[in-house]
Amino acid sequence: MLITVLASGSKGNITLIQVKDKNILIDLGMNYKYLVESLSLYNLEPKDITHILITHGHKDHVGALDTFIKKNNPIIYVTDGILEDVPQLNFYDNISLEDKSFNIDEDIHVETFNTSHDAKGSRGYIVSYDNKDLVYVTDTGYINQRIIPKITNKNAYIFESNHDVEMLMHGRYPSWLKQRVSSDVGHLSNGQAGTYLSKIIGDRTKVVVLAHLSEENNTPEIALDTVKEYLLDNDVKFDNIICAKQKDRLEINL
Repeated sequence: MLITVLASGSKGNITLIQVKDKNILIDLGMNYKYLVESLSLYNLEPKDITHILITHGHKDHVGALDTFIKKNNPIIYVTDGILEDVPQLNFYDNISLEDKSFNIDEDIHVETFNTSHDAKGSRGYIVSYDNKDLVYVTDTGYINQRIIPKITNKNAYIFESNHDVEMLMHGRYPSWLKQRVSSDVGHLSNGQAGTYLSKIIGDRTKVVVLAHLSEENNTPEIALDTVKEYLLDNDVKFDNIICAKQKDRLEINL
C-alpha cells in the first residue's frame, strides 16, 4: 500500500492510496490543475483514479470534485449528509452511498467512523489491505471514546493537528471563528492530537503524519514539539512523526 499526501491544509486536501491496480483518493480539495500536475509525478492521469472517498462537503475537501467527475468516471463514496451539502453529486450515476464498512475489490477493506465537524455526514476512514491499515482522521473537534478501540494500533495515521491554542487565541481570527475552530465541531489542536495519539499508537504503528495544519495558527515545528511532548507525558515512545504541508507531497510505503 503506497500512500501519498498530495495536499494538506486549509486551502485543500487530497491523499492518494495505491493498492494493486486501484488508485483511491481521499478528498479532492485542490483545483483540478493541481491534481493533474500532482498525479503526473507518479505516472498517473485523472482517468486512472478508480475510487474517491469523501470525508465531508467543505470546499477544501471537495473543491475540484465537480470538475473531476465531469471528465472522469470513478466510483465516489459519500454519506446522505454529504449529498445534502454537495447536492450536485445527486446528478451523477457513479455515486455510492457508503455503509459503515465496505470493500473496494475483494481484499481492500474500508471502515468508516463519524467525526465531529460542522458539516453533514462527516467521516473518518480506516483503509486496510494485506494486514496493513491506514487511519485517516481530520476535521473533527473531538473523537468519541467509542471510536478509540477501532482506530488503535494501526500501521499508519494521517491525523489532524490543526492549531496551537495560544496562536489561535492570540491571533487575527475574529472571535466567532476562534470559537468555531476550537469547538467540538471544529478542529483538533496539537494538544488534543497528542492526547489521542498517546492512546492509539501501538506496537504495529510505523508512522504518524500530522495533517491539516493551519497556516495561520500553527507551524510544523510547534505541532511536532507539542505532540511529542504529550506522548512523552503519557509514557509513549514513538519518534516517526512527520508533518504534511499544503503543497509538499509526502509518501508512506506500507
